[in-house]
Amino acid sequence: MQQVNMADTHSTSIAHLPWWFAAGPGETDVLLIGMAAFLVAFVFMFGVLMLRLHHLPEHIAQKGQKIQYQIVATLGLLAMFTHYNLLWIAGLLLAMIDLPDFTGLLDGIAGSVKRIAWRRTSGSQTRTSLLDGVERV
Repeated sequence: MQQVNMADTHSTSIAHLPWWFAAGPGETDVLLIGMAAFLVAFVFMFGVLMLRLHHLPEHIAQKGQKIQYQIVATLGLLAMFTHYNLLWIAGLLLAMIDLPDFTGLLDGIAGSVKRIAWRRTSGSQTRTSLLDGVERV
């Protein structure tokens, strides 16, 4: 049985190929190292893109009210931990909608009701007579 030298066989078979395409025996495979570096960079950049996309509703809602931002952030966290994409879509839609400021309206209503109650009680009773039944600590 005759023993075949692999170095002789490979050197004749890859002589016509470019230097970066196929490495000879004992040489560094440049294409493999280049593709490994590209794969690592691609996976890293894809991960950064996915995280930026995932936090998009929170970036949009950050300009709005605090309660809206908190709800959108909670929906985003739930979507990330449960992989339930409907929560992410709900957070994105909620972030894009401008919610009206109900606190100003409710404060105005509360002030008006307080003034109406004060007028009714001040006409028939004095303030001290209202506090007579209240125990002081």
